Amino acid sequence: MKFFPLLWATLWRKKMRTIFTLLAIVVAFLLFGMLQGVNSAFNRTIDLANVNRLVVISKIALTESLPYSYTQQIEAVPGVSGVSYASWFGGYFQDAKNQIFSFPVDPKRHFDMFPELKIAPDQLEAFERTRSGAVVGASLAKRFGWKIGDHIPLHSEIWTRKADGQSDWTFDIVGIFTDTSDTGQESQLFFQHEYFDEARAFGRGKVGWYTVRISDPGQAAQIGAAIDKLFANSQDETKAQSEKEFQMSFMKQIGDINYIVTRILIAVFVALLFATGSTMMQSVRERIPELAVLKTLGFSDTRVLVLVLGESVLLCVLSAGIGLGLAALIFPGLKDMLGVVHLPTDVVIGGIAAAIGLALVTGLPPALRARSLNIVDALAGR
Repeated sequence: MKFFPLLWATLWRKKMRTIFTLLAIVVAFLLFGMLQGVNSAFNRTIDLANVNRLVVISKIALTESLPYSYTQQIEAVPGVSGVSYASWFGGYFQDAKNQIFSFPVDPKRHFDMFPELKIAPDQLEAFERTRSGAVVGASLAKRFGWKIGDHIPLHSEIWTRKADGQSDWTFDIVGIFTDTSDTGQESQLFFQHEYFDEARAFGRGKVGWYTVRISDPGQAAQIGAAIDKLFANSQDETKAQSEKEFQMSFMKQIGDINYIVTRILIAVFVALLFATGSTMMQSVRERIPELAVLKTLGFSDTRVLVLVLGESVLLCVLSAGIGLGLAALIFPGLKDMLGVVHLPTDVVIGGIAAAIGLALVTGLPPALRARSLNIVDALAGR
């Protein structure tokens, strides 16, 4: 630490050059923090998938519906202890930017299937008996200032009403639930499937997918195969898979997040490598006489090497810390989409490690050059 003032003074020898280099690294690590944070949040959702649940979708595609009549048949499969169903509503509130993850469900079946969702018994009872009732996640209610008793309009991008051909639906909020698993389900809204099925203009008697609770996770493959066999060669064949596999396939429909993030970050860091390396090389080249003086005063070759590397580490770690700090401040704004409140710790640790790696790669060549300086030649300008 006794050489820190020397490192700090050397770092700011050329203030504008340092500021621009620092800003470039800050932006790079801000991007790193946000992209890796989103990637980590998606992976976390997959990792927290319940091993006791299967998801049954159409064999053709997730967008194809399945008959509601499959409910009782799936329940009769040995090893199945519960069945619920849902459909994608594709709704938004007031503006298309305010997308709402909204689903028509059977109230009792859904909250029995997902015990991590907590709702007061009287609110669940109100949900069951109110045909136009809806329950919303605490996070979603806070986002729009909704409370129990509010009448909210949702516009669906898919479903129209049979009565008037319009895509505007109105629901009465009768309950607010919380998510103890912290997987982002508090940003969802559920309403009565029975009400939805009777009111929609098309697709009656069908659901988007089934969620199946099984007694023994070790029998998941066999139970899934039994469900698929039940509807083999029918007009609506099924594909049963674990909740984790379903979430992974759903993410892939959006895009291979990990692949996209990795390629973007590689491009950013390659550009940063050249920019930071060029800055360090130029800085050392300008200070060759000064480094020679340090050697004359008794600084060993190794100590000179460490000083140059220390300057590189200080610049990169300081900039990375600022960038990751900004990412940590911005990240909570994505809670409604990701369900994650804080920038994951592993992203911060990975960012600091990347900063140290960047510092070593860009600082080592000029540090080795400084180490091998010949005092006479350096002072003579040769």
